[in-house]
Amino acid sequence: MNARLIVMDIDSTLINQEVIDLLGDEASIGERIAGITARAMRGDADFRQALAERVGLLAGLPVSVFDRVYERVSFTPGARELVAAAHARGWTVGVVSGGFHEIADRLQADAGIDLCLANRLEQQDGKLAGRTLGPVVTRELKLQTVEAWAERVGCGLPGTIAVGDGANDIPMICAAGIGIAFCAKPAVREAAPFHIDERNLLRVLDIVDAHPLA
Repeated sequence: MNARLIVMDIDSTLINQEVIDLLGDEASIGERIAGITARAMRGDADFRQALAERVGLLAGLPVSVFDRVYERVSFTPGARELVAAAHARGWTVGVVSGGFHEIADRLQADAGIDLCLANRLEQQDGKLAGRTLGPVVTRELKLQTVEAWAERVGCGLPGTIAVGDGANDIPMICAAGIGIAFCAKPAVREAAPFHIDERNLLRVLDIVDAHPLA
Protein backbone atom coordinates (compact mmCIF):
# COMPACT_ATOMS: atom_id res chain seq x y z
CA MET A 1 0.00 0.00 0.00
CA ASN A 2 1.45 3.37 -1.04
CA ALA A 3 2.05 5.98 1.65
CA ARG A 4 -0.36 8.88 1.46
CA LEU A 5 -0.88 12.13 3.37
CA ILE A 6 -4.12 14.09 3.61
CA VAL A 7 -3.90 17.59 5.07
CA MET A 8 -6.87 19.81 5.88
CA ASP A 9 -7.42 23.34 7.06
CA ILE A 10 -9.42 23.50 10.29
CA ASP A 11 -11.71 26.53 10.42
CA SER A 12 -14.64 26.23 7.98
CA THR A 13 -13.10 22.99 6.63
CA LEU A 14 -12.59 20.36 9.33
CA ILE A 15 -15.11 22.24 11.49
CA ASN A 16 -18.11 24.37 10.59
CA GLN A 17 -17.00 27.45 12.49
CA GLU A 18 -14.21 30.07 12.56
CA VAL A 19 -12.77 29.76 16.06
CA ILE A 20 -11.49 33.33 16.18
CA ASP A 21 -15.00 34.55 15.42
CA LEU A 22 -16.34 32.51 18.35
CA LEU A 23 -13.66 34.05 20.56
CA GLY A 24 -14.83 37.43 19.30
CA ASP A 25 -18.37 36.58 20.37
CA GLU A 26 -17.07 35.84 23.86
CA ALA A 27 -15.44 39.28 23.89
CA SER A 28 -18.67 40.89 22.62
CA ILE A 29 -16.96 42.04 19.42
CA GLY A 30 -18.02 39.15 17.20
CA GLU A 31 -19.17 41.18 14.21
CA ARG A 32 -16.01 43.29 14.18
CA ILE A 33 -13.73 40.26 14.24
CA ALA A 34 -15.85 38.32 11.74
CA GLY A 35 -15.52 41.17 9.26
CA ILE A 36 -11.72 41.08 9.49
CA THR A 37 -11.79 37.27 9.15
CA ALA A 38 -13.90 37.45 6.01
CA ARG A 39 -11.52 39.89 4.33
CA ALA A 40 -8.49 37.76 5.21
CA MET A 41 -10.05 34.53 3.96
CA ARG A 42 -11.03 36.16 0.68
CA GLY A 43 -7.45 37.34 0.28
CA ASP A 44 -8.44 41.02 0.56
CA ALA A 45 -6.24 41.58 3.64
CA ASP A 46 -2.78 40.41 4.67
CA PHE A 47 -3.31 37.36 6.87
CA ARG A 48 -0.51 38.14 9.32
CA GLN A 49 -1.75 41.68 9.89
CA ALA A 50 -5.36 40.57 10.12
CA LEU A 51 -4.46 37.91 12.68
CA ALA A 52 -2.51 40.37 14.83
CA GLU A 53 -5.40 42.83 14.73
CA ARG A 54 -7.96 40.22 15.75
CA VAL A 55 -5.79 38.64 18.45
CA GLY A 56 -5.09 42.07 19.89
CA LEU A 57 -8.83 42.62 20.31
CA LEU A 58 -9.04 39.46 22.45
CA ALA A 59 -6.62 40.73 25.11
CA GLY A 60 -7.97 40.23 28.61
CA LEU A 61 -10.21 37.25 27.89
CA PRO A 62 -9.82 34.53 30.56
CA VAL A 63 -8.26 31.31 29.30
CA SER A 64 -11.41 29.50 30.45
CA VAL A 65 -12.95 30.91 27.28
CA PHE A 66 -11.53 27.95 25.35
CA ASP A 67 -13.80 25.53 27.20
CA ARG A 68 -16.87 27.54 26.22
CA VAL A 69 -15.71 27.95 22.63
CA TYR A 70 -14.99 24.25 22.22
CA GLU A 71 -18.54 23.44 23.28
CA ARG A 72 -19.73 25.54 20.31
CA VAL A 73 -17.46 23.85 17.76
CA SER A 74 -18.86 21.12 15.51
CA PHE A 75 -17.09 18.83 13.07
CA THR A 76 -18.07 19.25 9.44
CA PRO A 77 -20.26 16.38 8.17
CA GLY A 78 -18.03 13.55 7.04
CA ALA A 79 -14.95 14.85 8.90
CA ARG A 80 -14.59 12.05 11.42
CA GLU A 81 -15.55 9.51 8.79
CA LEU A 82 -12.90 10.84 6.41
CA VAL A 83 -10.21 10.55 9.08
CA ALA A 84 -11.29 6.99 9.87
CA ALA A 85 -11.41 6.01 6.20
CA ALA A 86 -7.98 7.54 5.58
CA HIS A 87 -6.51 5.57 8.48
CA ALA A 88 -8.17 2.40 7.20
CA ARG A 89 -6.29 2.95 3.93
CA GLY A 90 -3.03 3.43 5.80
CA TRP A 91 -2.87 7.19 5.21
CA THR A 92 -1.53 9.82 7.58
CA VAL A 93 -3.88 12.70 8.42
CA GLY A 94 -2.77 16.22 9.34
CA VAL A 95 -4.32 19.62 9.92
CA VAL A 96 -2.69 23.01 9.33
CA SER A 97 -4.49 26.04 10.67
CA GLY A 98 -4.23 29.77 11.04
CA GLY A 99 -6.33 29.17 14.16
CA PHE A 100 -5.08 28.19 17.58
CA HIS A 101 -3.54 25.14 19.23
CA GLU A 102 -5.73 25.76 22.27
CA ILE A 103 -8.67 24.44 20.20
CA ALA A 104 -6.82 22.55 17.46
CA ASP A 105 -5.18 20.16 19.92
CA ARG A 106 -8.59 19.16 21.27
CA LEU A 107 -9.90 18.60 17.76
CA GLN A 108 -6.83 16.52 16.94
CA ALA A 109 -7.40 14.30 19.97
CA ASP A 110 -11.15 13.95 19.42
CA ALA A 111 -10.86 12.99 15.74
CA GLY A 112 -7.66 10.92 16.03
CA ILE A 113 -5.68 13.16 13.69
CA ASP A 114 -1.97 12.41 13.44
CA LEU A 115 -0.32 15.79 12.84
CA CYS A 116 -1.26 19.35 13.77
CA LEU A 117 0.10 22.85 13.20
CA ALA A 118 -1.63 26.01 14.44
CA ASN A 119 -0.89 29.33 16.09
CA ARG A 120 -0.52 29.59 19.85
CA LEU A 121 -1.89 32.42 21.98
CA GLU A 122 0.23 34.06 24.67
CA GLN A 123 -1.24 33.91 28.17
CA GLN A 124 -0.47 36.03 31.21
CA ASP A 125 -2.01 35.57 34.65
CA GLY A 126 -4.77 33.34 33.28
CA LYS A 127 -5.79 35.77 30.54
CA LEU A 128 -5.03 36.22 26.85
CA ALA A 129 -2.24 38.72 26.30
CA GLY A 130 -3.42 39.79 22.85
CA ARG A 131 -0.41 38.29 21.06
CA THR A 132 0.59 35.01 19.43
CA LEU A 133 3.66 32.99 20.38
CA GLY A 134 6.13 31.64 17.84
CA PRO A 135 5.93 31.73 14.05
CA VAL A 136 2.60 32.80 12.56
CA VAL A 137 0.98 30.12 10.42
CA THR A 138 0.89 31.92 7.09
CA ARG A 139 0.20 30.44 3.67
CA GLU A 140 3.96 29.98 3.25
CA LEU A 141 4.33 28.09 6.53
CA LYS A 142 1.32 25.93 5.69
CA LEU A 143 2.99 24.87 2.44
CA GLN A 144 6.38 24.34 4.11
CA THR A 145 4.76 22.18 6.77
CA VAL A 146 2.88 20.06 4.24
CA GLU A 147 6.15 19.57 2.33
CA ALA A 148 7.95 18.49 5.52
CA TRP A 149 5.17 16.12 6.55
CA ALA A 150 5.00 14.61 3.06
CA GLU A 151 8.73 13.93 3.19
CA ARG A 152 8.39 12.38 6.66
CA VAL A 153 5.50 10.17 5.55
CA GLY A 154 7.43 9.16 2.44
CA CYS A 155 4.90 10.14 -0.19
CA GLY A 156 6.18 13.57 -1.23
CA LEU A 157 3.82 16.23 -2.50
CA PRO A 158 2.64 14.01 -5.41
CA GLY A 159 1.18 11.61 -2.84
CA THR A 160 -0.53 14.33 -0.82
CA ILE A 161 -4.15 15.49 -0.75
CA ALA A 162 -4.70 19.07 0.49
CA VAL A 163 -8.12 20.49 1.40
CA GLY A 164 -9.01 24.04 2.42
CA ASP A 165 -11.35 26.98 1.97
CA GLY A 166 -9.37 30.20 2.46
CA ALA A 167 -6.83 32.23 0.52
CA ASN A 168 -3.97 31.08 2.75
CA ASP A 169 -4.70 27.48 1.66
CA ILE A 170 -4.08 28.17 -2.04
CA PRO A 171 -0.34 27.33 -2.12
CA MET A 172 -0.73 23.94 -0.44
CA ILE A 173 -3.80 23.13 -2.55
CA CYS A 174 -1.94 23.93 -5.77
CA ALA A 175 1.22 22.06 -4.71
CA ALA A 176 -0.46 18.82 -3.63
CA GLY A 177 -0.98 15.81 -5.86
CA ILE A 178 -4.70 16.42 -5.38
CA GLY A 179 -5.76 19.89 -4.22
CA ILE A 180 -9.37 20.51 -3.25
CA ALA A 181 -11.21 23.74 -2.52
CA PHE A 182 -13.86 22.88 0.07
CA CYS A 183 -16.94 25.15 0.15
CA ALA A 184 -14.32 27.76 -0.60
CA LYS A 185 -14.01 31.45 -1.25
CA PRO A 186 -14.18 32.33 -4.98
CA ALA A 187 -10.42 32.92 -5.38
CA VAL A 188 -9.68 29.52 -3.83
CA ARG A 189 -12.24 27.71 -5.93
CA GLU A 190 -10.79 29.30 -9.06
CA ALA A 191 -7.22 28.34 -8.17
CA ALA A 192 -7.87 24.75 -7.05
CA PRO A 193 -7.73 21.79 -9.43
CA PHE A 194 -10.81 20.28 -7.72
CA HIS A 195 -13.66 21.65 -5.65
CA ILE A 196 -16.43 20.40 -3.38
CA ASP A 197 -19.44 22.66 -2.92
CA GLU A 198 -21.41 20.70 -0.32
CA ARG A 199 -20.45 20.39 3.32
CA ASN A 200 -19.52 16.71 3.27
CA LEU A 201 -15.83 15.90 3.64
CA LEU A 202 -16.36 12.31 2.56
CA ARG A 203 -16.67 13.69 -0.96
CA VAL A 204 -12.87 14.02 -0.81
CA LEU A 205 -12.65 10.25 -1.28
CA ASP A 206 -14.81 10.46 -4.40
CA ILE A 207 -12.26 12.79 -5.98
CA VAL A 208 -9.27 10.74 -4.84
CA ASP A 209 -10.77 7.48 -6.10
CA ALA A 210 -11.62 9.06 -9.46
CA HIS A 211 -8.12 10.55 -9.85
CA PRO A 212 -5.62 8.10 -8.35
CA LEU A 213 -2.39 9.57 -7.08
CA ALA A 214 0.89 8.56 -8.67
